[in-house]
Amino acid sequence: MTSRASLSALARDLAAGTVVFLVALPLCLGIARASGAEPLAGLVSGIVGGIVVAALSGSRLSVSGPAAGLVVIVVDGIARLGSFSAFLIAVLLAGVLQFGFGMLKAGRLASYVPTPVIKGMLAAIGLMLVIKQIPLALGLTSGNETGSLTHALESISPIVCTVTVISLAILAGWETRALRRFTLVRLVPAPLVVVLAGVSATLVCGSLGSAFALPVEQRVALPAIESFAALGDALQFGEFELSVARFADPEIWIVALTLAVVASLETLLSLEAVEQIDPQRRAAPPNRELKAQGVGNIVAGAIGGLPITSVIVRSSANVHAGAQSRLSAIVHGVLLLVSVFALTDVINMIPLASLAAILIHTGLKLAKPSLFVALAKQGAAPFTPFIVTIASVLATDLLTGIMLGVLCSAGLALWANLHRPIALARHDDHFLVSFRKDVSFLGKVPLEQMLAHIPDRATVIVDTSRADYIDYDVRELLDRFIAEAPLRSIAVEVRHAAAVLPPATRSGI
Repeated sequence: MTSRASLSALARDLAAGTVVFLVALPLCLGIARASGAEPLAGLVSGIVGGIVVAALSGSRLSVSGPAAGLVVIVVDGIARLGSFSAFLIAVLLAGVLQFGFGMLKAGRLASYVPTPVIKGMLAAIGLMLVIKQIPLALGLTSGNETGSLTHALESISPIVCTVTVISLAILAGWETRALRRFTLVRLVPAPLVVVLAGVSATLVCGSLGSAFALPVEQRVALPAIESFAALGDALQFGEFELSVARFADPEIWIVALTLAVVASLETLLSLEAVEQIDPQRRAAPPNRELKAQGVGNIVAGAIGGLPITSVIVRSSANVHAGAQSRLSAIVHGVLLLVSVFALTDVINMIPLASLAAILIHTGLKLAKPSLFVALAKQGAAPFTPFIVTIASVLATDLLTGIMLGVLCSAGLALWANLHRPIALARHDDHFLVSFRKDVSFLGKVPLEQMLAHIPDRATVIVDTSRADYIDYDVRELLDRFIAEAPLRSIAVEVRHAAAVLPPATRSGI
């Protein structure tokens, strides 16, 4: 019985790994293209994420690879450092930092990042994905993008636009209830259908003559690789600049830190999401995952791949396909490796517009209008840091945006905690001074103003029972008022918890 169960689990892992491969292939290619890197760089990251990270990970169902959420950092990093080879050093260093995070048991720190900030970061990434993919979806080359508006409009390709519209229609329609009723729709991932439709469009347009054929620059360009030796040459091991000067460059460390922080956040969020959809609710050790991701990025940086994270799209596909163990992720990595040798001709027929449509659809899901509406309805406390994070990311970079969003959340929390922590109520000559929450030194001024309004011969009740902490300055002010109260014929009654104001205070409170 046990062997039969093992064979059944093996079969399900093989099937799930195949499904994840079909989802991952177009995503790896699309993310590489959006990042301004060669297609092979995206596939290398998928292979490393599938084989290396999966083997070291403590998660049974999580799948790692290049992530759309890191595209913005990759584009900015390459531009800032001047070359892809220099950027690879940052990827390697990011892996070292992630491994260090895991060793320091920092896996739970992501829980302290406010949810509106995380949602704002993802929404900003989504917006930038959409913006950056629009020229490609319209068939504009890099030269057309920088030209005049009139020239750019004249350069829009109707064929490419048609491929983009069809691809977006497939991606949107694949999630509707009308189509989800069909078993085939539920079994076949939408990105695969988009890629197959794109390849079909390439073949059809090519058969209609050169006037209709998609130009080479509008299709994926993966070099033909026929052996592992040729793969090694294509990867150009150690091409990144290993000089001491480059490792000491502060710009590289800034990019590396940004990659490490954002990739770690995305990984830990993905782990939480996978745990929620796992039928068995199996938790993955976050610190072990950070170390596994760190090793993966060290390897990816060393051999010319894009940065890696655990990604929810592939992970959810893995869960829904019935995966039982890490073997499914490893199978997907092996199939990506095989595709580099066996599917080059097919891959090179994929229109870039199809990949752009996949990323635009991903971006729209990250920044969907309903997210803005939902947070706005929750009030200013969550909506303000959400908007601040988006604006900051768009205006600066991801790391700065996250930091400003966290500071905004902290400021709002501080304001909420400090806002009217003390209340004064009056009935005739009776006054109630109520401490409604913890009181910091900033509560001294409002308390002083309240006590100044209490006339002689009044009766005052001071209620501190709901405060766990009262600052020394505030306690001293209260003690002085109580000590001077008999001189003004003021009767004072104090109600408090013993832990708040110990008997050792000067007034005996």
